[in-house]
Amino acid sequence: MPSRDGRRTGRSPMAAPRSFLWTRRVVLTLLAGFVLLPVYVMISSSLKPLQDVSGKFRWIPRGLTVQPYVDIWDTVPLARYFVNSLIVAGSATVCSVVIAVFAAYAVSRYGFRGKRVFTVTVLSTQMFPGILFLLPLFLIFVNIGNSTGLALYGSRSGLILTYLTFSLPFSIWMLIGYFDSIPRDLDEAAMVDGCGPLRALFRVVVPAAVPGIVAVSVYAFMTAWGEVLFASVMTNDATRTLAVGLQGYATQNDVYWNQVMAASLVVSVPVVAGFLLLQRYLVAGLTAGAVK
Repeated sequence: MPSRDGRRTGRSPMAAPRSFLWTRRVVLTLLAGFVLLPVYVMISSSLKPLQDVSGKFRWIPRGLTVQPYVDIWDTVPLARYFVNSLIVAGSATVCSVVIAVFAAYAVSRYGFRGKRVFTVTVLSTQMFPGILFLLPLFLIFVNIGNSTGLALYGSRSGLILTYLTFSLPFSIWMLIGYFDSIPRDLDEAAMVDGCGPLRALFRVVVPAAVPGIVAVSVYAFMTAWGEVLFASVMTNDATRTLAVGLQGYATQNDVYWNQVMAASLVVSVPVVAGFLLLQRYLVAGLTAGAVK
């Protein structure tokens, strides 16, 4: 557009003001620093000897060592905790996704009495804090073990069932919204070709709903991977998960802060790597569920 002296400038009439652009840059820079600063402290502390971490904090370490990353496996049985977390989080994720797919497909495609009450009830369970269910679940698991001999308390299966009760309602609600966004014509076309309801689900609807299923899987896995409250009560030394096992680096005499930071970084690798690999599907699935 022309300026006062008749010359044309390169800015579009619809371009944002320069003040807005600079404000956005400053705000994003501050947010990036707020996020990256704790990460830098964790990384630098994990590479310091214990005496340097216990003393006055230095932004630039005097000496670096990778010994904490070697010692974390011997100070506590971190490998066993890692396996327990993978088994519990992976099993809870698979069960949650499988059950949520069937439940959401039934709610999305079929009408039945109490359908609205069911969806509202499923979503309303997310309003209650987890600690409200801690004592009832503990008593239920202990009574089941005493009555039937089925060991749920202190076992991986009991922890998987516990995490399933928290991730499943949100998974169902989210997949209902995603399945509603898939045209019903696809189901009808598959049934015309001879597919039954289950074949139409797995051959047509599920492939089209991959972003939503991935989003639900990431949510369920992250919920189980970093949970502390129920894992600290429902497990023992053999079934302890990573979120609780990190407490083992604090003894009566000292706290191995460098090993705590190193172990925390190692624990976060699977979640961060999975999030980066599935980020495209996660954003698409969350967006589709939100608009519904």
